[in-house]
Amino acid sequence: MNWWKPLAALALALLAFVAVGGLVGALDVALGSFGALAVVGLLVVSILAASRAGTGPNGALSTPYWGR
Repeated sequence: MNWWKPLAALALALLAFVAVGGLVGALDVALGSFGALAVVGLLVVSILAASRAGTGPNGALSTPYWGR
């Protein structure tokens, strides 16, 4: 029997429990304060903008020498 598989499943369940608890706690704080809600909104917008900017072609930095 692979003894580490139940241990890994338990560790993963504990990690998920802590992560969900942290998200619920952060959401509770954010909904209670307009400033915290604004910061979360700006964070989400900046993450979406950064991910959108990284998906386009990089024409400004391309040179014909890199294709060799």
